[in-house]
Amino acid sequence: MSVCPICRKNPTVAAYRPFCSRRCADLDLQRWLVGAYVLPDTDEGVPDADPENDD
Repeated sequence: MSVCPICRKNPTVAAYRPFCSRRCADLDLQRWLVGAYVLPDTDEGVPDADPENDD
């Protein structure tokens, strides 16, 4: 049995998996919407354009 990733107290419920309740599911959604979760930018191969070489 796994625990809720938001409150870390209650076991998960199938209807709200992987969360324990609608409240924890809504808290997770709210964190995504306000930008609290950010995926790292791994695009290292594209250099910025050089403004001095605008031939």
